[in-house]
Amino acid sequence: MANPAAPRPHSVPSPSPVPSPNPIPSPNRRPFPDPGISRERTAAFRRLCRSSPWRWNTLRFEVAWFGIEGFGSGAAPGTPAGAAGPVPEAAPTRVRAWLRRPNALRVETLDGHLLHSTTRINASRSLFYAVGTRTSWMLPPQLTTPVYDDDGLVRRRPEAAYGDPSFGDPRWAAVLDPVELGGTEPAPTELPFSNAVRVLGLEETTHAGRAVFEAVLAPNRTYRAAVAGHPLLGPYRTRVRIDAVTAVCVSSEVLEGPAAGSGHDLHILGVDEYMLDDLFVEHPANLTDVRRHVPWVVGHGPQPS
Repeated sequence: MANPAAPRPHSVPSPSPVPSPNPIPSPNRRPFPDPGISRERTAAFRRLCRSSPWRWNTLRFEVAWFGIEGFGSGAAPGTPAGAAGPVPEAAPTRVRAWLRRPNALRVETLDGHLLHSTTRINASRSLFYAVGTRTSWMLPPQLTTPVYDDDGLVRRRPEAAYGDPSFGDPRWAAVLDPVELGGTEPAPTELPFSNAVRVLGLEETTHAGRAVFEAVLAPNRTYRAAVAGHPLLGPYRTRVRIDAVTAVCVSSEVLEGPAAGSGHDLHILGVDEYMLDDLFVEHPANLTDVRRHVPWVVGHGPQPS
């Protein structure tokens, strides 16, 4: 039996590790919401996140993406599985877009260079397509009626043909309709962590001159990205901003993990403006380019330029 009074071998204390400027949280850590946030405010935020298809029809905006693509995996593109790579530093490119639901989109650079334009927004479907797929019978969400609350927000979304046209980053459609942050319907209150995300912080602020709700979110095990492999949230905490009128996710920023700093920034310039088909087709047929000067000589008629 060892003598408790016997001197123990001398050991040299190991130096304390230098704390990382951006520590990676443990996957088993589950931060809890701020107790100061009422359950009703959290529920209202989730209802706002599922309301976008019924809050607007046309949108004019500018958007820029920064950080790494597919940051939900915690690794940079091309990084082997299990090896987390650093966030590559790249200057975000801001583009301007015009979107008319359900499927019309035009994207330009800030100096007016055309990047993308919908060319077949009125294309018809063949008889075999109509009878051969179940989704062909679904209506656009604007033609359906969800279950609203007293404030006009959506409690439960019906089955419909959801999805907005996208360009570039795969998370484009998820930003315009951030239902993955609120779920399609209220989660059972008797089950722990039944909601797709946990709301750790929630406050009202402004973004590009518009009222927004800023929330710090963390994904639960039931969280599923609207676009597989391209979630709006990082694996730990992410700060998002949801426009109070359109329910568009106007900003996101991953706060922890290898992808910290990744996200997007969107500025809404116009809502429900009238947009002609000629804005989206490849070659406008009904509009004349009035910027081109046509010389006119009196008595001789118009002259070719």
